Amino acid sequence: MKISSYLLVFCIVLLAGFSGAVNAQDASNPVSGMTWTTTTIDFGKIEQGKPVSAEFEFKNPTMVPLIISSVRPTCGCTVADYPKEPVEPGKSGKIAVTFNAASSGVFTKTIMVTSNATEGNTALVIKGEVVPKN
Repeated sequence: MKISSYLLVFCIVLLAGFSGAVNAQDASNPVSGMTWTTTTIDFGKIEQGKPVSAEFEFKNPTMVPLIISSVRPTCGCTVADYPKEPVEPGKSGKIAVTFNAASSGVFTKTIMVTSNATEGNTALVIKGEVVPKN
């Protein structure tokens, strides 16, 4: 009976130690996803009729190539360009966005980025105010 109890305790300790080792290993792996310098750009006040551009910078901190499958602005007044080739582990990339400031007023536009990152879609936002020409 004593040997059975010791054997049971030994197995429990062994399993608990193995579980902790697995968790420690998972914690040391890079987080799967994109890291962004920023996901919101505020243009402030811009003059009507003058398109404005900005770049959203990101890094691939994973151990696998990052593939951006689509970048979709929510309206026709915004155009986006993005890397069509995979972004290798540890490398950076940029998504260029141009907003056509045709109508005056406050604006907030969203650009949806779809990739193989674990978080799935990322929403990028541009905002500002278009003021009439002087």
